Amino acid sequence: MSWVGGLSDSPLNVKSATLAQLRDRARGKFKYWYDFGDDWFHTITLEKLIPADPDTAYPRLIAARGRCPPEDVGGPWGYAEYLAAIADPTHDRHEELIDWGGPGFDPHDADEAGICKRLDRLAVRFGKRKPKAARLRGKADPAAD
Repeated sequence: MSWVGGLSDSPLNVKSATLAQLRDRARGKFKYWYDFGDDWFHTITLEKLIPADPDTAYPRLIAARGRCPPEDVGGPWGYAEYLAAIADPTHDRHEELIDWGGPGFDPHDADEAGICKRLDRLAVRFGKRKPKAARLRGKADPAAD
């Protein structure tokens, strides 16, 4: 489970917290604690809220920078070691971590296409848009695909 909260407030369950609650409690700046074991802490600043466009499916990606670390890499410290090891063929753990994470990991490539694909699945799950195949064929029933 992950938690969010204002910089000095008690945490809210991420599954039930709304942006409006965070905006009001944290005055637009809050912390997000992901993965209690690896302790990824993120400070998020909510810059502005704008009215939803009825012709736009949400959630959607506006911009991305950098790739997410591999799951279970060992938190920020493990990720730093991972990056150092995969970039240096003479590093003691180079081969091990290339085998573990797979070849070709680029921390600068945000994989925006992959993010958009996952957001599409999330939007379909919450009924915010039809699956891509149904949208292309004009079908309303995702089971018909």
